[in-house]
Amino acid sequence: MKIIGITGKSGSGKSTLANLLAKELNCAGIDVDKIGHKATNDENISRKLCGIFGKEILGREGIIDRKKLGNIVFSDQEKMDILTDVTWDYMQEKIDEILKNKPEIIILEWALLPISKYWEKSDMKILIQANQDERKKKVIERDEITEEYFEKRDSKSLDYETVNADFKFYNEYEKKQMKDFINQIISKLFWVS
Repeated sequence: MKIIGITGKSGSGKSTLANLLAKELNCAGIDVDKIGHKATNDENISRKLCGIFGKEILGREGIIDRKKLGNIVFSDQEKMDILTDVTWDYMQEKIDEILKNKPEIIILEWALLPISKYWEKSDMKILIQANQDERKKKVIERDEITEEYFEKRDSKSLDYETVNADFKFYNEYEKKQMKDFINQIISKLFWVS
């Protein structure tokens, strides 16, 4: 099994790159953030988070509203660490379950991948970066959030300048540019027949 790890800030194009690369390599791509979203919907985790942060994090349907939770944790690193502690075991269990099936190639993409054990396990590490204003515009539209919420969330991202990666890609949001980068990546995959 070979793991390709893709990381970068929100809106940098991680999912687009992962999806296109997965299609080219005919392999699975895992958006770890989606596993985190499922973690907050888990009954035990939801109950625990409500006990810590209060029931005001719940939406109308009685499930955790990620924007309400985000407003709390993106303002306070200690609270962010608590959220991570509560959800991480669930997330790790789900990722390990996927990896246990030993797919030939798997792509893991996540903004926090470099601070997880999965970054070191990655056979190829890719950091994707993009212009701050372009990212902001994309994320605000995609996630239907305010500029203030974006800034709060973005301030909690990693210092990617210190991230050790095999490849760094500056995304200009042009299809040809990303396609060329994918071709470059594939040409370096000596373990693909």
